[in-house]
Amino acid sequence: MKFFHLSDLHIGKQLNGYSLKENQEAVLNQIVNYAVTEKPDVILICGDIYDKTAPSAEAYTLFGGFLNALSMIQPQPSVLIIAGNHDSPERLSYAGSFLEKHSIHLSVMPPQNQDEYLKKVVLSDQYGPVNFYLLPFLKPGYVRNLFPDSQPEGYENAIKEVLAREAIDTRERNVLLSHQFYTGGSTDPETCESEQAVIIAGGLDRVNVSVLPPFDYVALGHLHGPQKVSTDWIRYCGTPFKYSISEEHHRKGITVIEMGAKGELPALEVLPLGGIQDVRRERGTLKEVLSRANEKNRHDFVSVTLTDEDEPYRIREQLKEVYDYLLELKVDNVRTREKMMEEEERVSVLNPLEAFQQFYKAVSGEEMTKEAYGAMEKIVQEAKEEEGL
Repeated sequence: MKFFHLSDLHIGKQLNGYSLKENQEAVLNQIVNYAVTEKPDVILICGDIYDKTAPSAEAYTLFGGFLNALSMIQPQPSVLIIAGNHDSPERLSYAGSFLEKHSIHLSVMPPQNQDEYLKKVVLSDQYGPVNFYLLPFLKPGYVRNLFPDSQPEGYENAIKEVLAREAIDTRERNVLLSHQFYTGGSTDPETCESEQAVIIAGGLDRVNVSVLPPFDYVALGHLHGPQKVSTDWIRYCGTPFKYSISEEHHRKGITVIEMGAKGELPALEVLPLGGIQDVRRERGTLKEVLSRANEKNRHDFVSVTLTDEDEPYRIREQLKEVYDYLLELKVDNVRTREKMMEEEERVSVLNPLEAFQQFYKAVSGEEMTKEAYGAMEKIVQEAKEEEGL
């Protein structure tokens, strides 16, 4: 069985105020074209379909057109979709029963009541069934009703306990779709600017992959860089387009998995994707940066760092005459480095946990214990969640 692994489409996203509609449309069209030629049996979309919980009409239209194009392919692939942390479950689930008639299956919330379980889609090939378990983005509070007697603490235990409720037949091939921050051992996955704002301070949202049952493949969403977590068969596929300058060197693509019989290692391939514009950096003197512009690259989204010691006249205006989409302008010279060193010597603003640590020591005369720190960390995070931070 062959399937495409996609995630984090972030339809409707802007880059420093610039619309990405044309780039997203180009990338989605490439995915459809690959589906026509590669003929996958299934297409997995592992969360963050939209960039905002209240997408624009334009974003709805773009995604709707993408699903319609996939439904026209013969043979028609099944499409399995889970909600990510950017998605509104209510909005994403609209017309879910209608879509299911067209082999498009949605799961927007984890089980809420004790008689509910993860959405499971079973597809078959010449080797028998493949069981796809759909686990949308989960916060511990979402599943409190499942465990009235002993509620799991933290993200990791919540994921572990939710999966433990499932009757997973390990004699068959099983695939998990999940949208969380998974780690392996002592090493955190690579992150970038575009997703760091939603990764929780203190690591409370980290889920170690050791809590996962023995799935034959785990299709992850949430992180924007394509990468494995501990093993080749637990993977983030990454975004289909570059959504920040920190993704400059990412190689975007579709992760293609082909599963044989149970016990055989899946085959893995990446099909390249690219928008009509690149996202990249330029560094050097103003003269050097301007001289490198040509008709092919001047329309890219560009972050510029100038190294001139003497500030040239009308920098921004000169750059905008050559580069159509200037994301940011930085200056790196002796003056700016000295200023940065001065600012680093000033007293930094403490985050809530650091401030409470200092307050605790001032009042009690002792350092906070590990247990007290952990309790305060939970309180701070719960307050952030209630405020939607």
